Parts: sequence; C-alpha cells; structure tokens
Amino acid sequence: MKTFFGIGSGPGFGKIVAMDRFDSGRSLSPIRQAEAYWTALLTGDGVPKRSQVDPRGLENVLEYTFILERIAPGLARFRLAGSHLNKLAGMEVRGMPLTSFFEPDARADLKDVLEQVLSAPATAELSVVSAGTLGRARLQARMILLPLQSDLGDVSRVLGIMVSDGTIGSTPRRFAISDRRVKLVSDMHVSAKPELENAAGFAEDQSELKRPRNHLRLVVSRDD
Repeated sequence: MKTFFGIGSGPGFGKIVAMDRFDSGRSLSPIRQAEAYWTALLTGDGVPKRSQVDPRGLENVLEYTFILERIAPGLARFRLAGSHLNKLAGMEVRGMPLTSFFEPDARADLKDVLEQVLSAPATAELSVVSAGTLGRARLQARMILLPLQSDLGDVSRVLGIMVSDGTIGSTPRRFAISDRRVKLVSDMHVSAKPELENAAGFAEDQSELKRPRNHLRLVVSRDD
C-alpha cells in the first residue's frame, strides 16, 4: 500500500498534512480524517489537485480509501482502491464503476450525487445499507466523496472513503442509499478580510490616520 497514491511534483504538490494537527488520530473516524486532510489542501476558490494527495497524509486510512476517475456524466470508475473495498466486493475493484457497489434502484441517485460532486463542485457524504440475506447480516456503511482536479485542471477525480460497520459475510455486498448530505465547495471558502473591512465599528477614515512625519521628534535619554 506504500504506492497507493502517486506523489506529484512541483510547488505545493505532495503536501503532507499530519493528522495529529487535528486530533490524536485514533479518535477520528477514517471519513473525518480524510475530510480533514482534503480540507487542509483547499486553496483559493478551487479544489485540490489529484497530484497533491500523498499517501503519508492518509496512512491510517488507506484500506478504506479510493480514487475515482470520471468517465461520463454521473459515472466514475475506480483508479485505485484500498483492501476494505475489495473485501466488500469479493474481488479487485480497480477499473470497475462506482455503481457496482450499489443496488440497481439506487444507481440513479448515486449518479446524481456524483455529478453534483464533480460539476458544482461539492462534497457528499452518504449513509448506505446492504440488506441481510441468507448467509449474511444487514450491513451499514458510510461513504464520503471529495472532488479533485486532474493534472489538466478539470474536476474529474474523486478522493473517497468507504467504511462498513459489521461482518461483511458473503460477497459481493451491494448497497442502497439511506441518507445523503451534499455541501458546495464554494461554501467552504470563507474569507474574513471583506467582513472586517465592511463591518460597522471597524472601518475608519484613513485620512485621519495620515499625519505628516515632521511632528515627530527624537527624545534621547542620558542616564550616565
């Protein structure tokens, strides 16, 4: 798993964000860790580049982590995936579409969410459930989708985490969406500077602060 992500080159690429900057690490769920890492890479009004994602910043959650590549509107395939996703599918998932993890009735909703993530862009967090059948118990899982830019600058990659809670049982496991939360990336870019400049009580007439320098005089203390 050391080569799970390629390390980019150039200024700002391969940025490592230590997880203890946010918490001890162990108390954070894999989803919260990945979200904190991705958020720390945000700059300006854009989203992080795929080449900025460094495996050392996600080393505690690599087994739950995946990278998607957009192949059509609302459709994306796995470029890379951690071992937990392979266990849920019962096979190697690289090259497979994300929809392969979902029930047919849930795929239209998933495509809608994925299109929002890449087009808005936005982040999405999903609660999903796999119904219990003979030989396997009901299984709940959570997924987060975080948009990334490709090296060409288009938002066509996704950093994701999928974590299930319970015994996987017989595979493949397919899920339905029980809840979803989508948040625009633009809402995450908060600039305090304009608020301070326009806030009542903080703005002052700068002309009152500009005084000629010749009113200053040198004071020398001679305490020999």
